[in-house]
Amino acid sequence: MNFTLRVWRQNGPAEPGRFEEYPALDIPADASFLEMLDIVNEGLIHKGVEPVQFDHDCREGICGTCSLTIDGVPHGPGRGTTCQLYMRKFQDRDVITIEPFRAAPFPVVRDLAVDRRAFDRIIQSGGFISERTGSAPDANATPIPKPTADFAMDAAACIGCAACAAACPNSSAMLFVSAKIGHLGLLPQGIAEKNRRVLNLVRTMDEEGFGNCSNYYACEAVCPAGIPASFIARMNREYTAASVKEAIGATL
Repeated sequence: MNFTLRVWRQNGPAEPGRFEEYPALDIPADASFLEMLDIVNEGLIHKGVEPVQFDHDCREGICGTCSLTIDGVPHGPGRGTTCQLYMRKFQDRDVITIEPFRAAPFPVVRDLAVDRRAFDRIIQSGGFISERTGSAPDANATPIPKPTADFAMDAAACIGCAACAAACPNSSAMLFVSAKIGHLGLLPQGIAEKNRRVLNLVRTMDEEGFGNCSNYYACEAVCPAGIPASFIARMNREYTAASVKEAIGATL
């Protein structure tokens, strides 16, 4: 398969960027998108051209590092991470536009790689529980209703890839934040910090420059883990309740 790539090139966050075109020739249909970029980069290196910089790590769809916007869609067509996107999803001789994730809190480091440490700072502000560590307790020691456990596991599936913020017209990170609040606050171990957690995470999200949710549901549409936007509604309710308790001086 042969393609034409329109790739965003940018030397750093303070430098202007531009699109450059590169041919991607004789690409196996079963190659992943990142493998295709590896092949193209090998050709660029052979020609003495600076290779395209992009992020990747596990290449197994579980870390979310492979954050690319492909033809205007974070992670590209279909639901999944970029590393799990295969070139058979495209037509021979397609022109493919590749950009970094577009959100102000994610400055471009170089080319297609962005700095996503804003998500790390959000989690560091309150994404923990005070339950003692040590040997695992017996599975039946803390009874948890199955619907609650299932809902918490749905939230825990979030890999923090940031596609939700990149897809949202407001660059909202509320799906990510609500998923972390949900999976830590639904189970008994995380309830002790429930109110402080939602206040800290939401306020840090705002400080980092992410926008608010306007119910576009673009985040839900591109989430590789299929996390529903209903978590955002739950987070808003918990934030309102925690804010009222804080305002009247109740114990958080």
